Amino acid sequence: MSKRKRLLFTLSLLAVMMVLSACGSTEAITSESTGFWDGMIIYNFSRMIIWLSNMFFGSYGMGIIVFTVIIRVILIPLNYFQTKSTRKMQDVQPQIKALQEKHSSKDTETKELLQAEISRVYAENDVNPYMGCLPALVQMPVMIALYQAISRTEILRSSSFLWMDLGSRDPYFIFPILAAILTFYTSKLTMMTQPDGGGQGKAMMYTMPAMILFMGISLPSALSLYWTVSNAFSVGQTLIMNNPYKVINERKAEASKKRELEKALEKAKNPKKKRRK
Repeated sequence: MSKRKRLLFTLSLLAVMMVLSACGSTEAITSESTGFWDGMIIYNFSRMIIWLSNMFFGSYGMGIIVFTVIIRVILIPLNYFQTKSTRKMQDVQPQIKALQEKHSSKDTETKELLQAEISRVYAENDVNPYMGCLPALVQMPVMIALYQAISRTEILRSSSFLWMDLGSRDPYFIFPILAAILTFYTSKLTMMTQPDGGGQGKAMMYTMPAMILFMGISLPSALSLYWTVSNAFSVGQTLIMNNPYKVINERKAEASKKRELEKALEKAKNPKKKRRK
């Protein structure tokens, strides 16, 4: 999946989330709620947040924070495989770029040949281009369920945390801004490890924070709190699992080692030139 398609896919998921959140049922969630979505998902989300909140003396904001951390910990294996897939994708980019230059014609036959060659490179290097979308696919229903659990559970909807009413938007937009900044930083860390400097992926680095900010100032502050904690977790996870500063240093060391090897081979091929000097 190209970076442009991935960007459009992510934006589409965010748009779907906004529509589903706005159009969802407003009926209160209770122990009598039925159906898989209401009775199993939203009700249990609501109970879990309340249970966690009671561990922190009835602080429902802390309940949401701990709930978010638990969700992100559960998703660590998925994010680990996504990170490995991203690294593999980055490693094969020079081959992909060479193929694109070789098959630059826009006719249908050449396009099909290019896609076949790219698929071959992916298969040979065990690359799954769709792996990067899985975390978004998993987290989207979680965010929708969280939104509905709060908006449809009276005790959560009417609770406050710090300066915010969890069921209303952040009056000072502090958490939406923090969520947007952390989203930007997470994307920037990811872009730093890409050999071409990010390319089309740079659009996502700016578009995603803007979307998060826009939704954060419109939706309940509890969701902004979730995004802030989740993206802070993402920053820490990226620095641990795929630290771009470490990756860049490793690539520099590898490039330097390669240059030294090339120099040594050149000297070995031209011993007379070395003596004259």
